[in-house]
Amino acid sequence: MGIATRIGISLSAMAAALPAAAQDVPRAAAPNATRPTTPVAGDGNAGQVEDIVVTAQKRSEKLQDVPIAVTALTGQTLQNRRVLDLVDLSNQVPALQIKTDDNGANPRIFIRGVGVNDFNPATASAVGIYADGVYVGSPLAQRLAFFDLQQVEVLRGPQGTLYGRNTTGGAINVLSRLPGNDVAADVTAEYGRFNSVNLQGGVSLPVKTDLLAIRVAGLYQRDDGYSLNRLTGNRGNDTDRWALRGVVHFTPSSTVTDDLIVSTGRSRAGSIWAYNRSLSPQTAAATGADGLCRPDSYTSGACTNVLGYANTSNNLYEGDYSFEGKDKVDLLTIANTFTADLGATVFVAVTGYQHAKRDDAEDTDANPLGVITARYKARQNTFSQEVRLQSAGHPVLRYVVGAYYAHDDLSNDSSYDVLRALQTGDAAADLANGFGVFGWPLTQKTDSYAGFGQLDYDVTDRLTLTGGLRYSADRKRFHYDSVAANGAIPIFTFDDARTFDSVSGKAGVQYRLSPTANVYASYSRGTKSGGFFSGQTTNPADIGPYKDETVNAYEAGAKTELLGRALRANVAAFYYDYQNLQVYTTVVDGLITRQLFTNASAARIYGAELELTATPTRGLSVSLNGAYLHGTYRDFRSAGNDYSGNTLPSAPRVSVQGAVNWEKPTPFGTVVAQSNINFRSKVFFDTANTPRLTDQARAYVDGRLGVRLAQDRLELGVWGRNLFDETNISDITSIESLGFDVVSVGPPRTYGLYLKARY
Repeated sequence: MGIATRIGISLSAMAAALPAAAQDVPRAAAPNATRPTTPVAGDGNAGQVEDIVVTAQKRSEKLQDVPIAVTALTGQTLQNRRVLDLVDLSNQVPALQIKTDDNGANPRIFIRGVGVNDFNPATASAVGIYADGVYVGSPLAQRLAFFDLQQVEVLRGPQGTLYGRNTTGGAINVLSRLPGNDVAADVTAEYGRFNSVNLQGGVSLPVKTDLLAIRVAGLYQRDDGYSLNRLTGNRGNDTDRWALRGVVHFTPSSTVTDDLIVSTGRSRAGSIWAYNRSLSPQTAAATGADGLCRPDSYTSGACTNVLGYANTSNNLYEGDYSFEGKDKVDLLTIANTFTADLGATVFVAVTGYQHAKRDDAEDTDANPLGVITARYKARQNTFSQEVRLQSAGHPVLRYVVGAYYAHDDLSNDSSYDVLRALQTGDAAADLANGFGVFGWPLTQKTDSYAGFGQLDYDVTDRLTLTGGLRYSADRKRFHYDSVAANGAIPIFTFDDARTFDSVSGKAGVQYRLSPTANVYASYSRGTKSGGFFSGQTTNPADIGPYKDETVNAYEAGAKTELLGRALRANVAAFYYDYQNLQVYTTVVDGLITRQLFTNASAARIYGAELELTATPTRGLSVSLNGAYLHGTYRDFRSAGNDYSGNTLPSAPRVSVQGAVNWEKPTPFGTVVAQSNINFRSKVFFDTANTPRLTDQARAYVDGRLGVRLAQDRLELGVWGRNLFDETNISDITSIESLGFDVVSVGPPRTYGLYLKARY
């Protein structure tokens, strides 16, 4: 069945029924706290969209009043759409793409084409992740937070003032559920294909009304995996993780609130199993114009890797894996938000600590001959403190002023074992030909400082002007050892310390056409700190340092509610001018595929987004989002290669998301149905836009059908993901020097049963 047919079926279903899931109603927070207050709902009549309250500007505001392109997904929406991981958030938001080549860490996030392909631990994302107000800088710590959530907010575009640090692409705010004055409990249990089990739940207990409340929530997920090792019959690409979160909500007075949130988690799933695509032709007939295997000969047996292995299977979910490693991740995070209402001013202090540890033994080559395997070992500890003074209420002049400090300590002891079959012992290494055990132990200590402020001034009841500035400085001390033969052969040592500082900010204007419509325009300057390359290399020149990335972004948009608030229509158009864009690339030197992280001289991105939500009748809601994106390198040459004019990786020209939710009361209970469709056009996975390292346009359809009983306290039903079993390629990585590509794949069609209960 083709993509057009699938889209037609799904859109027809949407036209007949379904909306965005029923909104969570978060408990009220202290004035101007860093959490949404209770949403301002409609009058209860059928056919009105509900208001959503967000904290995109560090204070609680209605989504429609915020002059920023932001999408908010409530905890109920995330649960109904089975967003169980940060990676599942991909395609739920206009122009958002998230991919990974790992099982337990390193999500690579792109908003409007802006992101970083590098998987190495010292490279910060261009999209900032904030968990309960705390910046999560470590890519090791970004994938276990998605359970028991109140809301997720995705801010598209550079956030150079209030967020600032490394947010040239945007920011994602993740907010945990808080307890209230009532006893509450909920649990979700699922069982599905590949023996998947998903258990989530939480309990809220008021220790003393209006003084102290606690909530404890947990997550357990496992499955057998969706890929098969033909050598052993075992399954891989599995899930095996748990997490716990404790929340203490303390309100010693009507003007003081303190929220302490402690989370811990562990993942013990297997390392990623990719599909091996053979590239080295053994016959003239199988040789393409580039000297590599012709696409029609990949599985013919006439193409092999450097040691002669030929993968003759077209099944992306099968392989011959020489060993079945583990991707072990351990996390501990602490976030404390103290808020004091001082009358005209609110004082906010956000304190954070994160510990992340990873040990991943990976069969990188996805074949039985020992071409290349990897061991990724890293540990990262981060402490951060932010303090803010901000205006209370909604005066004519509103302000936020603050300071930020963070200390990050990263250590890495990773290694590659290359061409084991050619080694004569554990200490053997041939540096010229690139085989042996190559390690790159390193440490990086970073001290980050920032001061920032933003003013919003109501010139009239309709016209508001906004201005903001941020000064940021990162002091990085970097030590790197390149070694071979398990450390017996030193190659080089690199030591350096640099300070990367920058000024960013925003200027904007908003005009309210009516109580339900406004337009806005803004200029933002965003920066991403420079640094040092933390991947494997035998050349000290590859370490850097690389420069700060900067973007000048121009955006205009409109936010409207029409037809008596039965339709919400938001639109945004943008133009980005990037300088020194930080880019991860690879080049081939003989048997060595070198990783590079450098500055592209310039890039240009422009596009537009549309978000529609409609409630045509009671119990029915429909949403449709679309994005058009054009992103290219303007002038980029690296290691003798010219990438000028190429499309940015993970930047599909068109992406569309649609959702339909339908609820129908009946004598035996409330029938609930939901359908989602996610479409994206062709994507490139590398900077060179290599044709074989692309994926065609894809459409994915999910669904859910159930019934709610016992006054809506119990729900049971069936769910399905990727219902048409569309090929699910997450990434394609070339290791051309060793004669193969690895294709990372997401799950095929999955389905199962679910049960939800709440008290």
